[in-house]
Amino acid sequence: MVELKNISQNSNLVFVEIIIFTRIIKTNMEIFRHKKTLTDYIERQKEMGKRIGFAPTMGALHQGHLSLYETADKENDLVISSIFVNPTQFNNPDDLKKYPRDTNRDLKLLEKTGIVDAVYLPEVADLYPDGLKSKSFNFDGLENRMEGKSRPGHFDGVGTVVEELLRQVKPDNAYFGEKDFQQLAIIEKLVAQLKLPMKIHGVPIYREESGLAMSSRNERLSSAQRDAAKVIHETLVKVNDWFRIITVPEINKRVKDIFDDQRGMTLEYFEIADETTLKETDFFYKDKQYRAFIVINVGDVRLIDNMHLD
Repeated sequence: MVELKNISQNSNLVFVEIIIFTRIIKTNMEIFRHKKTLTDYIERQKEMGKRIGFAPTMGALHQGHLSLYETADKENDLVISSIFVNPTQFNNPDDLKKYPRDTNRDLKLLEKTGIVDAVYLPEVADLYPDGLKSKSFNFDGLENRMEGKSRPGHFDGVGTVVEELLRQVKPDNAYFGEKDFQQLAIIEKLVAQLKLPMKIHGVPIYREESGLAMSSRNERLSSAQRDAAKVIHETLVKVNDWFRIITVPEINKRVKDIFDDQRGMTLEYFEIADETTLKETDFFYKDKQYRAFIVINVGDVRLIDNMHLD
């Protein structure tokens, strides 16, 4: 792409400064299926002084995931992905069984981007050498709110697998989507508590044209359900409009009323919480930042979303 950066005119002479932008398309994306081959690769890259950007996933990739790698590509020499459906963060065995899996499709999608250098596809034994069980974490109470209340043990599973992945990949920067905002906060706490030498970055929620937050679970929605689910984002937009104008209890009531009127949907929870502590609030303080969190079950598909409140 060529941009005319500056044009200056002096008498009959015209000076044009031309800036040429180029994007390096990476080829030969490497795939590592075992810890040993990955760690050898990481050591070589570190010896060469390469900065590593990393975003772990559970597969069923979509544009929201790709936005993590696009962000990482701007800030690092190498971009690494991982795909692993982590059993210990599912408190519902049926949810684990139904989670969409298509590794070949995911690999083709990552390779097509031209920005991912390597993909790690670990076996269970690579991440859980002592058996499939979670560590127990204390994230200063963050793990007991919202998703922690609804999904007991979930964040122990998340913390266990993310810690092990970060220790193996050794990224300079790791990227996580803000759709799972509570998870992002917990991973930031994990890295701080363990003093891991890396920076955690949150990447804004990537939405479909309707406003529905992109999620791997969206694949399980029928076309009618997918269209109807746009009400989730529409409701959060309304909450932002109501924010600081009406009381929190009144906002909570209005949200409940909206979903009481939706067929095939149930409101699991809605909270307005302090963005730092994630503690639910019933009153707005001027010096604090707040975010609205919502979980809706559309049929048997559980969808989460959130929005910073201006």
